[in-house]
Amino acid sequence: MPSGRQPMTRAVPRLIVFDLDFTLWDCGGTWCDCLTPPFRQSNARLLDRGDRHIRLYDDVQWILDHCDEHSITMALASRTEQPPWARELVGLLGITERFAYAEIYPSSKLQHFASLSQQSGVAYDEMLFFDDEMRNIREVSSLGVTSVFVETGMSRKLFEDGMKRFAQRRM
Repeated sequence: MPSGRQPMTRAVPRLIVFDLDFTLWDCGGTWCDCLTPPFRQSNARLLDRGDRHIRLYDDVQWILDHCDEHSITMALASRTEQPPWARELVGLLGITERFAYAEIYPSSKLQHFASLSQQSGVAYDEMLFFDDEMRNIREVSSLGVTSVFVETGMSRKLFEDGMKRFAQRRM
């Protein structure tokens, strides 16, 4: 390599990781582990026994499609007390196949990310993470992961801003 030239760095994450509650979906204003199964479809709406509506935020399908179109691997990292319910909801919402990895269990996000890195072979600095809890953002950022706080659910703008932040950190 000629002197003065830096090796090319990847401006796109090798792995994008999403939290579930209040990040990819809204569960009637609560966390999925506070819902009441059984879950059912009613008039194209996913509901729990108490008629709480579980739905993906409006831009989530666009975001998942964008990642698929650009061959960006995706994963889930969710700290929930009811992993079977969360997994069922992922399936009922029709997004299971979008994610190569899923760490859904009650534990620290540090454990989730250690497992994701080990399974995927992706280094922390090659990951982008979206979560609605600042404690998780701080914790995962300490690993070197580009982490984005999701204040009111995933949106296309927030996703694009996160992608820009990732690219800027890699330059």
